[in-house]
Amino acid sequence: MKERLSGLFEERFGHRPDVILDMAADGSQRQYFRLMRGPDRTAVGAIGPDREENRAFLAFAKTFRGIGLPVPEIYAEDQDTGVWLEEDLGDTTLFGALNAARAACGDDGFPADIESLYRRVLTILPRFQVLGDQAIDYGLAYPRRAFDEQSIRWDLNYFKYHFLKLAQVPFNEQRLEDDFSRLVAHLLLAGADTFLYRDFQSRNIMIRAGEPWFVDFQGGRKGAPHYDVASLLYDAKANVPPPVRAALLEHYLDALGAFVPVDRPLFRERFTSFVLVRLMQAMGAYGYRGFFERKRRFLESVPNAARNLDRLLAGGLPIALPELERVFRHIADRWTAPAPGATPHSGLVVLIQSFSYRDGYPPDTEGHGGGFVFDCRGLPNPHREPALRDLTGEAPAVADFLERSAEVQEFWTNVSEVVGPHVERYVERGFTSLTVSFGCTGGRHRSVFLAAKLAAHLAARYPHVGVRVRHGKL
Repeated sequence: MKERLSGLFEERFGHRPDVILDMAADGSQRQYFRLMRGPDRTAVGAIGPDREENRAFLAFAKTFRGIGLPVPEIYAEDQDTGVWLEEDLGDTTLFGALNAARAACGDDGFPADIESLYRRVLTILPRFQVLGDQAIDYGLAYPRRAFDEQSIRWDLNYFKYHFLKLAQVPFNEQRLEDDFSRLVAHLLLAGADTFLYRDFQSRNIMIRAGEPWFVDFQGGRKGAPHYDVASLLYDAKANVPPPVRAALLEHYLDALGAFVPVDRPLFRERFTSFVLVRLMQAMGAYGYRGFFERKRRFLESVPNAARNLDRLLAGGLPIALPELERVFRHIADRWTAPAPGATPHSGLVVLIQSFSYRDGYPPDTEGHGGGFVFDCRGLPNPHREPALRDLTGEAPAVADFLERSAEVQEFWTNVSEVVGPHVERYVERGFTSLTVSFGCTGGRHRSVFLAAKLAAHLAARYPHVGVRVRHGKL
């Protein structure tokens, strides 16, 4: 793929790059590279694994560029191999500029120059929403052409399965689904008359020469304008202070009013519902990336998201959602203050490991003689499924196969009911180390999946306990 990117660079600029540098991707399956020829000629190369998503991004980028919106120019593309070359907008995101400004002034406030940047961003947003809507071919939208009932349900279930269940937040399934139905109906009242950027947040806005540029709009579709403003103003990592948030919302409504009539009281009335669904979608992402994929940096956003929920609860939900309100209060209580009796840093570290019985039991590296060992060989084996054989227990398809097994669910319940209380006793007694091992035949599917599941469970339930994961065969 890098060779193909070099070829695209040569096709565009007449010579191959001198160097290709990896660029970090924040929570994305796409890969990015900076291609450079001398000090001045640079481009960003991208490799996208999903052909339909790539097609949406490239088509939308060209459309937006064509109507004068600040998005990167597409220099060259090869959609058959899933690679393209685009304009290099630098390395400074709006989020990065915010963090740098906060570090410079030594506090967590919201510096005036950053508020000014946010205002410029929100002045441009209606151009995407209104002018973009008039130009975009929604037949290319991925994975849905509109933020409709199905699309909203996906977000709500993402929250339920990847945050609530992984974080062990209790809820009544039927009552929660009833609340979901009420919330969906309320959201649909706002219509779908504009382009919905979908992931309009501070890490997808680049700052070049002091001006905002926009990336990662491949999930765009028809929708209501409320969603994108909620995404930006309630971005948990950015932690925009409530008074600034209120002023920025009014600024956005002024900007939107230059394009379409705006009923401000009605907009504000419906806005909170879109804040809720965006927060739930984001928390689903934090749960999946943080609890399941063990990318712990994503969990750092959960307390700020919980504080946002707490403030919304204080102001009252827009409609009656009793089970959701109970769930939100549980999240707010758990993540905005230490759990009763919990020690912020207990000193206990739980090592969770997977291994293959073919290689024997893993050695004791912690110096305490071992711990729990769970034999997973009696569970359904993904290795026997041709489509899963070459994957590992970290793959979503393998996780789905195992989650659907009643035997696996019973096994997991027994494991969690044994390990959880033991962790609590270890904390109480001041112990610093516990090992939990999962073994299966090959050490790549069942044991890996259960090790990851236990790590997510302990990280969510016992935030004052350290968790390490070690896989013997990956």
